[in-house]
Amino acid sequence: MAHDHAHEHLGSREADRRSLTIALALIGTFMVGEIAAGIVASSLAVLSDAAHMLTDAGALAISLIAARLAARPARGAMTYGLGRVEILSAQANGVTLLVLGLIIIYEAITRLVSPPRVTGGLVLGVAVVGIVVNLLAARVLRSDSQTRTLNVEGSYRHILTDLYGFIATAVAAAVILGTGFQRADPIASLVIAALMLYAAYGLLKASGRVFLEAAPAGLDPERVGPELAAQPGVVEVHDLHVWEVTSGFPALSAHVVVRSGADCHELRRELQTLLRDRFDVRHTTLQVDHEAADQPPLQIEVAAPERE
Repeated sequence: MAHDHAHEHLGSREADRRSLTIALALIGTFMVGEIAAGIVASSLAVLSDAAHMLTDAGALAISLIAARLAARPARGAMTYGLGRVEILSAQANGVTLLVLGLIIIYEAITRLVSPPRVTGGLVLGVAVVGIVVNLLAARVLRSDSQTRTLNVEGSYRHILTDLYGFIATAVAAAVILGTGFQRADPIASLVIAALMLYAAYGLLKASGRVFLEAAPAGLDPERVGPELAAQPGVVEVHDLHVWEVTSGFPALSAHVVVRSGADCHELRRELQTLLRDRFDVRHTTLQVDHEAADQPPLQIEVAAPERE
């Protein structure tokens, strides 16, 4: 069963690498043109998107490296392998989004006070192309959403935030062309920054849960323990720990006490099957012991002293 699980992990990692490579090619190609257009148009919204695209490219590159490292087999001191490199990558993506969002907020407030002249037509053209490119990249990364790792999720949120940002930029450009309201550009930048901060919060929270070894989202330890203890032959379950080694790799350990006459090996197999089928936890370590048999009270005989 562990062999099948390893193959599932390997297939997922290979799919992740393919998706990340395609998305990186799309984003990197478009980013160069966007930086030039933002400078020519004097648009903070476009330059904000370009900066975000740069972080997208960096996030995708880091995620790709992390996916390659995570695919390496466990050896030496790394008994779980390098799977948590992907969680580090997701956390780095979250921090990048947070810092960049704060910088954009500062610059947007400055431009709200003193708005520069923005070339609305060029901004609108760049935004429309950006929407198309990010839609393609998002579709590539979302192709296997059920098994998407937190590593790929970090890159996906970068792309999705950028997609919404381009939509906001397109709206701002249309407003500038239609009304001449130049402050629409920094207002769009504030919307983009808010989306970045929201995505950063989600990534930092999810990666923090893994590093703090919290139970995987959607898996309640308060349900697992009673389910195990309710099985025939089980007396008690304690020292129950559920954590996530890396994305899609939950693990569980527990001490199980069974009745004195029960087949502890068969019960262990049944409990492992229950954990796999009902909770999708395949990596389990169960210490199974028999309950202490009742013993009669200890009789101590004291010999009478010999008479002289």
